[in-house]
Amino acid sequence: MKTFVVGITTDETAQQAAHEALDLARALGATVHFVTAVEDNEETVIGSGRDRTTVDGLSVVRSHIERLLDDIGTEVPYTVRTVEGDPAKALIAEAARVNADLIVVGNVRMQGMGRVLGSVGNDISHNAPCNVLIVKTT
Repeated sequence: MKTFVVGITTDETAQQAAHEALDLARALGATVHFVTAVEDNEETVIGSGRDRTTVDGLSVVRSHIERLLDDIGTEVPYTVRTVEGDPAKALIAEAARVNADLIVVGNVRMQGMGRVLGSVGNDISHNAPCNVLIVKTT
């Protein structure tokens, strides 16, 4: 196993899954491709007049994720990809694109009504093009 795709957000449970993925990647010498998906990429205008700038949701999320990974301080080679769309579909597409050996996600909403209504982990476990590790985070 040399290529992992890991779902990551600013949520604590996703960060726990990311830590597990990094530990496993370190042990196996794997590269990690972090993916976060924003379902509604809204643009916001900040400032006025000539001091106006437009910020979109993808840029904000990417900035937060990169800061989080800087704080983790990992020596594992990694990339960060932010995309607009459904998180499960984004992770599956990225896994296919990089020919991943493993997708790692947390187990948020894998129980109770979340399980019935669907969750990222559930969708991925049924549709992934590779092995899936669902990290127990709750």
